[in-house]
Amino acid sequence: MSSLFKFLRNAGEKLFGGGEAKAAPATAPGGGMSANAARAIAEYIRAQQLPVKNLQVSFDGPSGTVEVHGEVPDQATREKVVLSCGNVDGVEVVRDELTVATEGAVNPAAAAQAEPPSRLYTVHEGDTLSKIAKEMYGNANAYMKIFDANKPMLKDPDKIYPGQVLRVPAA
Repeated sequence: MSSLFKFLRNAGEKLFGGGEAKAAPATAPGGGMSANAARAIAEYIRAQQLPVKNLQVSFDGPSGTVEVHGEVPDQATREKVVLSCGNVDGVEVVRDELTVATEGAVNPAAAAQAEPPSRLYTVHEGDTLSKIAKEMYGNANAYMKIFDANKPMLKDPDKIYPGQVLRVPAA
């Protein structure tokens, strides 16, 4: 099942152009930069150590659209892959073509263990994980649940930025 997710195009990891440099144009004659951008996003997903079989990423620079294919073991990994693609500077839309290994499972126990989809939250100026936890769960001390749900993309609970999209698991 294909899904589209919208992101802020000018917020996120600066993968194109490397290092501290500003994002390079994502397109060039012949699509060279789009191919390079797609490879950079795929490498970023691999760097997060997210288990994706047959990972394929494409990027269309003019529209800022990433399309991601592959098989993931569970819903949480699916969401992390989508967020890894979308939280990249220059990406505005992620077309999720991932399949979850348990989706077609005949085993009722595997289906019962399937995690429900998380809510997605776009970080605003002045937000903290505690503030988001208070809003979503009614308890600011539940911020670690959000932090843990966004590992390995988040390395520090105090380092989130406006425009970033986070997974907020069910209470």
